[in-house]
Amino acid sequence: MSDPKNEDFLDDIAAAEAEELAEDMAEIDDAVLDNEALRAERDEMKDRWMRALADAENARKRATKERRDAEQYGGAKLARDMLPVYDNLKRAVEASQGGEETASAALIEGVELTMRELLNIFSKHGIQIIAPEVGDKFDPQLHQAMFEAPVPGTTSGEIIQVSAEGFMLHDRLLRAAQVGVSSNPG
Repeated sequence: MSDPKNEDFLDDIAAAEAEELAEDMAEIDDAVLDNEALRAERDEMKDRWMRALADAENARKRATKERRDAEQYGGAKLARDMLPVYDNLKRAVEASQGGEETASAALIEGVELTMRELLNIFSKHGIQIIAPEVGDKFDPQLHQAMFEAPVPGTTSGEIIQVSAEGFMLHDRLLRAAQVGVSSNPG
């Protein structure tokens, strides 16, 4: 027979070991939970860092594009304001070549030199002339139809008259060429 004192003693030891084991398991569970919380926090911080890095890169690209656009297109208003000067100089040169001998040769030469200088400045700043010819096909991206008229011997959408040349600043339209377009059916 076994001794009841021994059994109580063994039960007390087993209970103490079970309690100690339960405490150890609780500590392990707490450590696992703390570890999982730290991993989740680490993952969240990594995600936030990656987003902040992407935002910074996007801001850098946007600033670079805005700076490049400002450099290229910052003078668009001035360029647009200079276009009537070009138009008037061109009209003066064309009028002087009409065959009238009364116009002063020096005046004509001065207007022509001014026109050449203006064209040099346009070229230097990336302004190109859009000069359609009679018979070219109408392009709504580059031309503005001022009128339509049925002209014999032409097809619909063909340029029949050029009223004013157009201008591009690098790859942007400053002013569309003003043209007359044929309305004859093809």
